[in-house]
Amino acid sequence: MALNVLGKELEPCSTEPLTGFYRDGCCNTGADDLGVHSVCAEVTEEFLAFSKSVGNDLSTPRPGFAGLEPGDHWCICAPRWQEAFLAGAAPAVVLEATHIATLEWARLEDLKAHAVR
Repeated sequence: MALNVLGKELEPCSTEPLTGFYRDGCCNTGADDLGVHSVCAEVTEEFLAFSKSVGNDLSTPRPGFAGLEPGDHWCICAPRWQEAFLAGAAPAVVLEATHIATLEWARLEDLKAHAVR
């Protein structure tokens, strides 16, 4: 059983769009997930623009990926969330669906300050 940043069972992030490194709807991570896709984010226009500006375009549709829109929940990389936080562009976070591994990259206090629920 995977844990979230609150020390409880990890809840699903999104099935529409289907997210997660393992495309299981959860922000599970493991040794093969080099990007640590552990943060369940509610993406914003500001975050999508920031992500695109640093080389990860999450909003443009392409084969097999419809592109994200503001309000979508998506498992993003913990290092990218921290980078966006430092740049003032961090998206909201669903704490219950954010994997505990995120705490290796971001402080719980910062995540809580951006909590959705």
